Amino acid sequence: MKEVIKWVSPHVEQEVQLVRWGTFGTPVMLFPTAGGDAEEIERFKLIYVLTPLIEAGRIKVYSTDSLAGKAWISKQHSAEYCSHLQNMFDALVYREIVPLIRKDCNSDDIEIITAGASIGAFNAVASICRHPDVFRTAIAMSGTYDLSKYLEGRFIQDFYFASPLHFLPGLEGSMLEQLQKRLILMPSGEGDYEDIGESWKMAGVLGSKGIPNRVDPWGPEWHHNWVTWREMLPRYLEEHA
Repeated sequence: MKEVIKWVSPHVEQEVQLVRWGTFGTPVMLFPTAGGDAEEIERFKLIYVLTPLIEAGRIKVYSTDSLAGKAWISKQHSAEYCSHLQNMFDALVYREIVPLIRKDCNSDDIEIITAGASIGAFNAVASICRHPDVFRTAIAMSGTYDLSKYLEGRFIQDFYFASPLHFLPGLEGSMLEQLQKRLILMPSGEGDYEDIGESWKMAGVLGSKGIPNRVDPWGPEWHHNWVTWREMLPRYLEEHA
């Protein structure tokens, strides 16, 4: 049921891996948290709670390492480097991982659900906003969407194109029209270390462009942790996969 593929990516210029759980069903690209690797979601039992959907042939889950997320939180790199790596990570997903997923699903045009928590939610939203031709639904849990705090007040073009909060207000044309046919779900707790205000801010930008979205407040008893995300993700995938 589990398969690991490794290769050297020309976009991020290092070895990357793609891990898959499942055999049949809707493909789900599940991004790890900022410091996580491709198998983080298995260690923290997210795959365990998704097993009924996987074994029923409803979904196939894919994950890769959080390369850009690790760079942002390490504070060891410049904002320019992190912004560039974020764009190269997006290129890795779109130009290398998506074709692998479609080949694995025996379909050249199958649409993918994207999901993640915390910075993984940022990557999920960024992926669907940048590539609505590939991703049809985003499930973005407890999202952190404004990474501009890492820029120290500077304008960096790479960052502008990487951040949905910043590039969506100026988006027009066929890409926006396609994105207006997609759906972005943003469930968030309101307990310890949660900031549902980030989700409402993202929703405001999405809504101003006519992009279907929904913020689901889960209340103060749900905190920024895997207990919350293990409860959230199966419910949304059951409904939308």
